[in-house]
Amino acid sequence: MSTQTIAVHLPDGAIREVPSGTTPLDIANSISPRLAAVAVVARLTPVGGAIKESSAPDGSSAEATMYAAEDSAATRLVDLATPLTADTRLELITEKDPEALKVVRHSAAHVLATAVLELFPETKLGHGPATDAGFFYDFHREKPFTPEDLAAIEAKMAQVVARDEKFVHEHEPREQALAQFDRDGDFMKTHFVTKFTEPGSQVSFYRNGSFVDFCRGPHVPSTGRVKAFKVLSLAGAYWLGDEKNPQLQRVYGTAFFSQKELDAHFARLEEAAKRDHRLLGKQLDLFSIQEIAGAGLIFWHPKGGIIRKIMEDWMREECLRRGYSLVFTPHVMRRELWKISGHEGFYSSNMYTPMELDDAEYRLKPMNCPGHILIYKNSPKSYRDLPVRLAELGNVYRYERSGTMHGLLRVRGFTQDDAHIFCTPGQIEDEVVACIDFAEAVLKTFGFAEFKVELSTWDPDDRAHYAGSDDNWNLAVGSLQRALDRKGIAYKTIPGEAAFYGPKIDVKLVDVLGRLWQLSTVQFDFNLPARFELEYVGEDGERHQPVMVHRALFGSVERFFGVLIEHYAGAFPLWLAPVQIGLVPISERHHAYAKKVEAELKAAGLRVETDDRNEKMNGKIRDFANHKTPYILVFGDKEEATESVSVRTRGKGDQGAIPLIDFIAKAKELVSSQSTEL
Repeated sequence: MSTQTIAVHLPDGAIREVPSGTTPLDIANSISPRLAAVAVVARLTPVGGAIKESSAPDGSSAEATMYAAEDSAATRLVDLATPLTADTRLELITEKDPEALKVVRHSAAHVLATAVLELFPETKLGHGPATDAGFFYDFHREKPFTPEDLAAIEAKMAQVVARDEKFVHEHEPREQALAQFDRDGDFMKTHFVTKFTEPGSQVSFYRNGSFVDFCRGPHVPSTGRVKAFKVLSLAGAYWLGDEKNPQLQRVYGTAFFSQKELDAHFARLEEAAKRDHRLLGKQLDLFSIQEIAGAGLIFWHPKGGIIRKIMEDWMREECLRRGYSLVFTPHVMRRELWKISGHEGFYSSNMYTPMELDDAEYRLKPMNCPGHILIYKNSPKSYRDLPVRLAELGNVYRYERSGTMHGLLRVRGFTQDDAHIFCTPGQIEDEVVACIDFAEAVLKTFGFAEFKVELSTWDPDDRAHYAGSDDNWNLAVGSLQRALDRKGIAYKTIPGEAAFYGPKIDVKLVDVLGRLWQLSTVQFDFNLPARFELEYVGEDGERHQPVMVHRALFGSVERFFGVLIEHYAGAFPLWLAPVQIGLVPISERHHAYAKKVEAELKAAGLRVETDDRNEKMNGKIRDFANHKTPYILVFGDKEEATESVSVRTRGKGDQGAIPLIDFIAKAKELVSSQSTEL
């Protein structure tokens, strides 16, 4: 009996005819034993069928993707030991691929669970996904884990890794699996199997040694590939998020491919802690959150207020230069407006409860868009008027749960640099391209050299969460795709993450520590123009419905400011620094010259602070340095006689004496060019 042959398509275009049942590891070894040694998993894409991206092929992001049945029509990650039984495109994923890191972290979660059961066999298992920062596993155990227990768990994990147990993918009839979990009292596993598998199906398990877990996978070949890991912390979590349910213990950890990478990770965490905007905000007197006023509400102090003014002035001037009109809309509007817009139905849980006034119920605005729509609708529009671009730095209010707020990064009241563009369908692509150009200008101006882009699309199988027709969604997604292609920007498609009214482009900046921050967004909206019956008169004299683009580039002024603080560690470039120059007269007799220097600097448009306290010079210099002042000018008899200043530059130290007029010229040039260098 002859063995069936299948075609395996490799990334370099080569096609290998191999027997059915050949594994990715077999193919890796046939190419190079070295490749086989560094391969982690394989990515398979069907040949000749509809291809779609699995949203989380490594099973790392959500319960549904962890436990869902494999989809043969999807691009997916599989173990290296998976038999190949049909023609496929094969890509071997090595440690250099970001998806590989999630796989090793998922495998580390299984190593963690193995260790916990060996030490505490009475424990019941929840689930253990990978995360962007590492992994966690939920456990149910009557006795709380102690710090000593966590140390013992980490030591036991090292033993499991040293045993180098293979991860073996197994299947079992659903009813058999449920019966076993019921007998063992594993109520969480019973829940997962019941929820995420169909009656009569085979349930996916992974075994390493004697440990078995209900899991879709994939995993690294063996526990020995989990080379560098650390158990980090412990937290409480109610089962299914319901306080009426048993409380679980969530153990957090992280893992990397090498100890060097793990050490670098903790060095980054240490640096990130130093840059924490909440600590620097207090140290530099930039902002505060006052308990008596309420959580998530920001008080901008004078120095933070200066930076905010600079940010907002730049944004408004740039909007005007790019053809936007500036508008202002009320903070509260009638509830009926939010019913028409759809926010009452789709977004109500994120809005504050209605307030009843004498004429109607009102709600604080979570968005500026309905207000801009009313401005557009206030007068008739012709195709000659389009596009209409309305921009506002508007205060909005969204209900955030008490445990989710975080300094400036997640708040309840914030200022959105919002704009809405009303245009014809034929103009939409150019407008989206212009918005992306604007987003790039924001990042470049404020000192961010790198960014990543995601395109969030809808899920046609989840109609309840989206407004509009299939045709509208296809038009919207296609327009955003073509705009990104015109810009030549690589992007990742995220299915099911669109707003209820349309797809969106998210631009995530990369800060100095390599962290991604979600800020700029460009969103297509065909829904609100229909809900509000917006119109324009076309060239044919008939009435047509415009389409609409939402865009926010800072995202919010507060969040962008928080990211700026951490990116620069509070050491802002000269053009953004609240105090650009600190003046230190050596003694009291130099105060008159200090006033002269201060006046000339201020006349040049520079922000100056003079320390004329009766304190030692070095103490004054130290105080300015602690506040990360870009330039400190020191002067005594010699400098006064020559109309010069002794310059100390942040990060560079004493630069010596130069004529005051030369220093002013240099400082003005750095400010006008918005340079990030001193």
